[in-house]
Amino acid sequence: MSDEIRQAASLIGVRDGRRGPEVLVIERAPDQRFLPGYVAFPGGAVDLADGALAERWFGDTEEGARAAAVRELAEEVGLAVTRDAVVAAGPDRSLVSIDGSPPAIDALPEIARWIAPEQVPVRFDARYFAVRMDDDADPVPDGAEAAKAWWVSPTDLLAAWDAGEVQLYWPTHYTMHALADRRDADDVLGLRLVTREPDDDELGRLPRSVFFQDR
Repeated sequence: MSDEIRQAASLIGVRDGRRGPEVLVIERAPDQRFLPGYVAFPGGAVDLADGALAERWFGDTEEGARAAAVRELAEEVGLAVTRDAVVAAGPDRSLVSIDGSPPAIDALPEIARWIAPEQVPVRFDARYFAVRMDDDADPVPDGAEAAKAWWVSPTDLLAAWDAGEVQLYWPTHYTMHALADRRDADDVLGLRLVTREPDDDELGRLPRSVFFQDR
């Protein structure tokens, strides 16, 4: 166990689908140390350099987590969030298009924050942001951190989890249930999720893989 808490950030891309909102998810690469093979939102650790990105994009070094979420999206799935659209970052996963037209802070609302309890081997303080992605750019997984990337309705993903087809860690599992209750993309952007740890019933009822990484 480690007392160190790592700062992290994820970006939940959302768009309107035929049966409600759809979100962008990845399958983490099988050789990742933390949660290999699990389905998650694009994201990762906040780096020291993210403060400089935050200053450049948002005019505030304190927005490092928001900048990290935008950077991770470009690196993991090749999508760049700009002021007017979400565009392809290109084969080099460049941030140039973001530098030229950075998104507004209010276009990236924080919808959840997860702080891992002491018993979690890899502790994190993860902030989840959301952004509309109504444009045609397709996610392209980098193959290093993200093995796959696709759009899915939260309801369909939870059905796949019920069928044992995908693995979800507790924060993603809990967040996905909240997203499944949203009417549309705007409803997702307005979500302010009160996070919590699982209760005794959930610990006994849900598969161990939701709470523990055994490989």
